[in-house]
Amino acid sequence: MSYPPDPNNPYGQPQDPYAKPPQQPQPGYGYPQQPPQQPQPGYGYPQQPPAQPQYGYPQQGQPPQPGYDPAYGYPQQMPVPGVAQGATGYVTIPTGTFQIASYGARFGARLLDFVFCIIIVWIFNLVVLSGLGLVGSSTVNADGTVNSAAVSGIFATLIALMVIPVLIFIAWDTAFVAWKGATPGKMILGLLIVDERTGVKPSFGGALTRWGFPMGLGLVTCYIGSILIYISPFFDNTGKLRGWHDRAANTLVIKP
Repeated sequence: MSYPPDPNNPYGQPQDPYAKPPQQPQPGYGYPQQPPQQPQPGYGYPQQPPAQPQYGYPQQGQPPQPGYDPAYGYPQQMPVPGVAQGATGYVTIPTGTFQIASYGARFGARLLDFVFCIIIVWIFNLVVLSGLGLVGSSTVNADGTVNSAAVSGIFATLIALMVIPVLIFIAWDTAFVAWKGATPGKMILGLLIVDERTGVKPSFGGALTRWGFPMGLGLVTCYIGSILIYISPFFDNTGKLRGWHDRAANTLVIKP
């Protein structure tokens, strides 16, 4: 007699009486097992794919990044306030980036200021000496005695001839720089003196220091110190052409 095939043994192979029946996979303990989940985007703003580095010119529709110069296609070093940008002849101060005044322009401006002051002093001396001649003719009274008042006036006039020209030079450099940030000679050549720390015109004390340092050193060194100070911008290795008097007053000469 034949029997229908056993679904568990379709080929009719002999069964092992000691074999255990096949085990069915059992679900895990605890919570039901979940299929592995895909990583979810983070909370907050939607995550953006990482930006790919761009080379060469900036991509169309995207603004250039800070410090990027599209003319060259590689990042440029951002300017540091108060530092000359290499050999470009420009300097960055708190009020912006300006061209550094050349030594030739500074020398020309000082020469113009000297000529202006000499003309003023010459006019002053001409007026004073004319008055001195009138005073000198009245030093003797009609009775032959000396007119003490006239003699005192002569001495006062001589002192004025020595002091007033110095005051004219001091006022020319100091007052104009503190008031306008430039002497008339520098104004003509388009130069400006600024405080390097603030970017604006120097104070009266800074203007006086800038003028008085070379003058004071010149008086104790037979003006050799003054000459060295006025050529000291050539020795400035920072590229800002600052003389020793500029360093003493924290000033900088620019061409706005």
